[in-house]
Amino acid sequence: MDTLPFSLPTFDPGWVWLVGAGPGDPGLLTLLAAHALGHADVVVYDALVDQGALALANPDAELVYAGKRGGKPSPKQPDITNSLIALALEGKKVLRLKGGDPFVFGRGAEEARALSQAGIPFRVVPGVTAGVGGLAYAGIPATTRDTNAAVTFVTGHASTGEVPDGIRWPELAKGSPVIVFYMALKHLPTIIERLIDGGRDPADSAAVVASAATPEQRVVTAPLKDLGEAVTREGIAPPAIVVVGRTVDFREHLDWWTPAPAAAPPSTAVRTVLDAEKTVARAG
Repeated sequence: MDTLPFSLPTFDPGWVWLVGAGPGDPGLLTLLAAHALGHADVVVYDALVDQGALALANPDAELVYAGKRGGKPSPKQPDITNSLIALALEGKKVLRLKGGDPFVFGRGAEEARALSQAGIPFRVVPGVTAGVGGLAYAGIPATTRDTNAAVTFVTGHASTGEVPDGIRWPELAKGSPVIVFYMALKHLPTIIERLIDGGRDPADSAAVVASAATPEQRVVTAPLKDLGEAVTREGIAPPAIVVVGRTVDFREHLDWWTPAPAAAPPSTAVRTVLDAEKTVARAG
């Protein structure tokens, strides 16, 4: 980083950086993300962060596993947020490393608001979101000049864990030429039904990209009406994104990526944030 023709911001003690790690491939880390990893005292990371990204961390940094994998036991969000605050109050350089982009269907905005309310200085470092980067690694462009002038990102479940309320399915189904669903695999049959009932062509092209931009990436394509059956038949599991629209057809010619072997786990010691309350008490 010292040879760059421009300067990168200083990572000061007592600050929290909310950083996006991208959808999988550690090569998608931004320069700012790599810079933060190299200077952090503590890295609080989610389950979807690639081990190769963690290998770039400061060798003396403490790696704190924060889970956040759908359907898996994880620390509660308030505990994670309180831990960030407590660590910053201890004068640590705290890196909150999140898969994808912190502000796209993540909890980055909630964490940033809590930091602001606690008087903790913070910086946001955007990352490549799976709805763009993950599709690209599957050979599916989010847009092309000949197919769509718009793309819609939709979360597949609300905070309740159910399909989100408030989506106007007919307008979504008929109004958006390409739709990308995050965290939608659990409710895929319901989502497909609502799209078709809302007027989407049952034969429209669709795909599921699982473990995008990782050595475990798998892609299933099918007509929308058959996508759920295809996913079940192929044993596709989360994390995954779902895309509906004609850009899926480009995969036939744009399937370019051959994954590299997975990186070895980092040697730095790892703990969880399940003891967040003790951390807060210690800081107080």
